[in-house]
Amino acid sequence: MYDANKAAKWMVGIFGSLMLVYILMFAVIIALAANDSRRFTSLEVITGVLPFVLLIDFWVRFIAQQTPAQLVRPYLLLPIPKYHCIDGFILTSLFGWGNTTWFVLLVPFCLMSVVFTAGIGASLSLILFWYIIILANSQGYAIVRTLTMKHVLWWLLPAAVSVLIVSPLLVKDITFMFKVYAVIGEAIGNGSMLPHLVALLILGVTVAVNRRLQYNGVMEELGRQNVSAPKTIIKYSFLERLGELGEYLKLEMKMVTRNKNPRKAFITGVVAIVAISALISLTDIYDTSLMTNFWCIYNFVIFAAMLLVKVMCYEGNFIDVLMVHKENILRLLTAKYYFFCILLLLPFTLMLPMVFVGKWSVLMLLSYGIFTAGFQHFWLMQLAVYNKKSIPLNEKLIGKGGMENNYIQVLEEMGAFFLPLIVIQILEAVFNQQVAWLTMMGIGIVFVAGHKLWLRNIYHRMMKRRYKNMESFHT
Repeated sequence: MYDANKAAKWMVGIFGSLMLVYILMFAVIIALAANDSRRFTSLEVITGVLPFVLLIDFWVRFIAQQTPAQLVRPYLLLPIPKYHCIDGFILTSLFGWGNTTWFVLLVPFCLMSVVFTAGIGASLSLILFWYIIILANSQGYAIVRTLTMKHVLWWLLPAAVSVLIVSPLLVKDITFMFKVYAVIGEAIGNGSMLPHLVALLILGVTVAVNRRLQYNGVMEELGRQNVSAPKTIIKYSFLERLGELGEYLKLEMKMVTRNKNPRKAFITGVVAIVAISALISLTDIYDTSLMTNFWCIYNFVIFAAMLLVKVMCYEGNFIDVLMVHKENILRLLTAKYYFFCILLLLPFTLMLPMVFVGKWSVLMLLSYGIFTAGFQHFWLMQLAVYNKKSIPLNEKLIGKGGMENNYIQVLEEMGAFFLPLIVIQILEAVFNQQVAWLTMMGIGIVFVAGHKLWLRNIYHRMMKRRYKNMESFHT
């Protein structure tokens, strides 16, 4: 994990630094606008911006922040009360550095605008109120993330709250929204502590709810009893004629239908493909050459980006069984490749309306689909050699569902999205579209035809690292 953590820290440091620079730039812009405003005071301007900050802060947390329950499992073995573990992680999440990020926006704004118009006292009062609201937002995120892991319908909760926050904008306009939230800034400027008391009440309620929810979630998953027999058994008997390859195809199909985490990723992929296909079919906002290429490539590779990028991570839970017989892994990789090639029929079918209405060419769809089946799958399946962290099949609260690997995964996934786009843009700039599409199709056909060769190459490289990878899977 040392190399993985080191790479992650570098990437987080680089992107975090860029983000702070952008926030600082917006602080200067907002401060200059507040100084020039004759309608709103500086306190009213910054509280008018607060709802947008809260929404950005909430949704960005899904990228980086874990819930306490995901980290607490090893500590439950210690001879201390379980609630103390949850309390410790909640306090850590409250007073972590992440919750002070927005001070990069607030402090420069106060120095440039509030101090000179309302004084130091009002500035400190504003900073305190802002910090309490951000802490409450962090607890709200933890509550929502925990609930959405249990059932997809809980996503309606953050959607409803987000709509409620911006409801003044939906009712009238942004000026009216500023007037509504400017009341908070006006109260702070008058020395009232009512906004702080309301913010503290919201924080106390969210902490109490989050504390109970995290504890119940952890104990529910730790104490869950496995069902001895499923209610309905689907045998997929039509695959039996394929022998061992058919058995591994059954494994792939059952994994995405019976196990919670792969099934959720699969359903998310289906929803994304349907939504994107509907968007590009029913609107003309993405009809430019660049966006046409991007969405077509993205739609084809979305299943691979959500599931194939984790190749061997789910299998890490039963890696010992796969190592019993020679070339079991090779048959597994072959079945996995065929399975994801078959899945390409879904985005191909859903994007056919673009051909029927005359927006796209069937040659483009075929070329990008074959390119994905060949090169894109070849590219992402290289991760079978380097993925060595087991991802839980069903546990969501006490186990991370992410990749948990090093920078190689990040580079592979970024390459799967952007490398084909760069290639097709260069080809279209040098040749016409038909030549570019035929070239992409030719590249895909080469990799499809040679899939047995590169799959065996992946298998041999995996076998050279098998003891190192198995040790990591077990850990």
